[in-house]
Amino acid sequence: MDNNTITIQDVADALGISKTTVSRAISGKGRIGEATRKKVLDYIEEHNYRPSPLAKGLAQSRIYNIGWVIPGDSGSRALPFFQRCMSGVLDVAAAADYDLLISMTYEGNISHLKRVVDNRKLDGLILARTMTDDECIRYLSGTGLPFVVIGSTDEKGVIQVDNDHVKACAELTSILLMKGVGKLALIGCGDGMVVTKSREEGFRKAFELQNKKVDEDLVFITGSEILDIEVAVEDALIKGAECMVCMDDFICTTALAKFKRDGVKVPEDVMIASFYNSPLLENNQPAITTLRYDPRGLGIMACQNLFKCIDGECVPEKSMLGYEVLLKESTQIL
Repeated sequence: MDNNTITIQDVADALGISKTTVSRAISGKGRIGEATRKKVLDYIEEHNYRPSPLAKGLAQSRIYNIGWVIPGDSGSRALPFFQRCMSGVLDVAAAADYDLLISMTYEGNISHLKRVVDNRKLDGLILARTMTDDECIRYLSGTGLPFVVIGSTDEKGVIQVDNDHVKACAELTSILLMKGVGKLALIGCGDGMVVTKSREEGFRKAFELQNKKVDEDLVFITGSEILDIEVAVEDALIKGAECMVCMDDFICTTALAKFKRDGVKVPEDVMIASFYNSPLLENNQPAITTLRYDPRGLGIMACQNLFKCIDGECVPEKSMLGYEVLLKESTQIL
């Protein structure tokens, strides 16, 4: 018999026992004598039997699917981040013989997420983004399904994996203040996202630590359209901003494009920095001061923690990954 085609039924027939007994021996659950358990395990080891995900799922009451939930209304600007996170999730999931089921949610519409959960298609899932008022988290908290979020939330008992945005943004802002930059403008968008709130908190914390006041006229939390960002950039320039601190790479590239059209030179006329690095900024001249994170690492840790939750293991409620401050020519004082 080809060992690759051996099934639970084949093992049961060969040993003269039921499929249920074989399943209990494989899963380690249910009533079964130690002698019988040993007989089954010895047989499958001798014949190099490797249960298929379906067979293991039946034996362990698992489906061997996990969910990857991304916001459908985030736009193409956020896709590279989600893709890099997902690559980490996929690596861990594949090693555990799990498949990934992708679900998309929209503001005010999480029907697809509810459908896959209600139809019991998942052993657990990962939310790729958190909101300040998060309908997905509220729903999942009442289902009993194991889940992990990439990001932070104030909801109690939710397993979170995130970068320490407050600390990272405070550090970069503090460096700019210590360099003597007097008028810092902060430009962000997406005021419903937790990451926006965290990055603004870090920016403000840097001023607090140095006993300085934030110029509220230079804080712009605007819409996510290019025109919204360009209006904020223009307003900041008119108000005499010496440095634009952009919350993410898209805002930064939008500002840089406007500078180029308007003949504004970096860093001669205005400095610029980004609270998030990405390939969009890597080849810019002059090089941009940024914060570097590891999205793939977020996905890896989130998936590892999810599997621990599925197995009933204790997991820290919040895990923080590190960051790196990259000081480049865009914030050089001439």
